[in-house]
Amino acid sequence: MLYVLVLSGSLLGILLLFGFRVLLRNRAVRRFVRSVKQRFHLAEERGVLMVEERVVLRSRKSPRTSAIELQQVRSLIRHAEKAIAQEKMEEAERLFIQALTVQPHAFDVQAMLAKLYLTTARENKAEAMYRELLQNRDDVSFHSNLGLAYYRQAKYVDACHAYQEALNRDPQTPERSAALGRACIAAHRYEEAAPLLEKASQRLARSTELLHLLAECYLQLGAVDKAEETYRRINKIEPYDEEVKAKLLSLARV
Repeated sequence: MLYVLVLSGSLLGILLLFGFRVLLRNRAVRRFVRSVKQRFHLAEERGVLMVEERVVLRSRKSPRTSAIELQQVRSLIRHAEKAIAQEKMEEAERLFIQALTVQPHAFDVQAMLAKLYLTTARENKAEAMYRELLQNRDDVSFHSNLGLAYYRQAKYVDACHAYQEALNRDPQTPERSAALGRACIAAHRYEEAAPLLEKASQRLARSTELLHLLAECYLQLGAVDKAEETYRRINKIEPYDEEVKAKLLSLARV
């Protein structure tokens, strides 16, 4: 009987304690709500404007607006191409930039402007534009032109990387191998350059410029026999080239 009384007393104590905590919590909540209401009323009395939060939705262009912009861009491109034909490069640049203000993500216009920079010896601007273009389009010509922009700035290692990317995407075109081979020679990577130039010379058999590069590459590698063979190939194409004859004579004495 004593055990039951103790147990009942303990249970009653727990229930009273729990009820007391709930009561305190409810009083705290009511106190907080009252304080919020009081601050709100005070703000209203002071004339504070309560601004409702709204989600701002970006308005989409209507098809009509897009069509008008496209027509504007095409017109600007036509005028730019006409300016290029008349060798008015500054005017062409201005027109391309104007077209990009109408449609900033017109990649074809960006490519035209990048090519304009490349053909007008502004390789640093061409480099920046081709790098940006490649973030959106993986185009073989962009890699190749980026390589040329690097090469003209004497950034030969970067040129090798860019030309390699172009060759990876277009391995059947001999000009890709030739461009990479030239960049490798400029970067003093003769072992990499030799097979590239050899491969390109098989397809571009009458390119004496390419054969001269190949012969010089073999000389750098100490491959005298292959250099002599390459100069003989040049001699067959241009039998009256005295410099080539002199090279063959000096190699025969080695």
